Amino acid sequence: MSDVLELVDVSVVREGRALVEDVSWSVKEGERWVILGPNGAGKTTLLNIASSYLYPTSGTATILGERLGAVDVFELRPRIGMASSALAEKLSRGQTVLQTVLTAAYGMTAGWREQYDAVDEQRALAFLDRLGMSEYLDRRFGTLSEGERKRTQIARAMMTDPELLLLDEPAAGLDLGGREDLVRRLGRLARDPYAPSMIMVTHHVEEIPPGFTHVLMIRQGKVLTAGPVETELTSANLSRCFGLPLVVEHNGGRWTAQGLPLG
Repeated sequence: MSDVLELVDVSVVREGRALVEDVSWSVKEGERWVILGPNGAGKTTLLNIASSYLYPTSGTATILGERLGAVDVFELRPRIGMASSALAEKLSRGQTVLQTVLTAAYGMTAGWREQYDAVDEQRALAFLDRLGMSEYLDRRFGTLSEGERKRTQIARAMMTDPELLLLDEPAAGLDLGGREDLVRRLGRLARDPYAPSMIMVTHHVEEIPPGFTHVLMIRQGKVLTAGPVETELTSANLSRCFGLPLVVEHNGGRWTAQGLPLG
């Protein structure tokens, strides 16, 4: 299997502070990774490098066989699907759900005068159906609930048939029902052998969908562990990552974690 993402000794420094430091990490084709860590650990920084929107201060980053700094990122970016709250802020609140997904075909955040082929609309409809949004096609993006917006964003990220799908805290802000619905749908996508390689950032092990294969844990900009989720997502590793005693359990394809009682 070829590497979809390869970071070698990557650091990102801003105002004298290392957001990530000496990170070496590779994601192979077909793998589904979750990045875990506390606030400020560097999770989103890693995702922004993987999306080609952030360049390392030092080290090398190779995405889909192309090295950052030696590739036209405008040719690379259509091969990467991204769903994040930062991107959602750029989407027009007045567009319909269907329009919001369709604009990804042109790499745009809002429609202008572009013309879409029938195949574009069919793809958009198929992904919206997969994410449970078929009943919302004519709803304005700005009127959607948080969960509906998240699902629309993921459908949009799939629109260009990406080779790498990046999800930045896709369940953040959702209530229990919304979270469980999204995790179930992402689990179905993760188990699809034709789906792209995936990297998802989260703070919570409960949000890891079934079918995710690997975990990277990061704390204070440094990687603590990276590898198969079955061997690396342990109580000891998670406790070290979040800085307090935690017990991890795995049941029915889902993960849970809780702190040890005081005293």
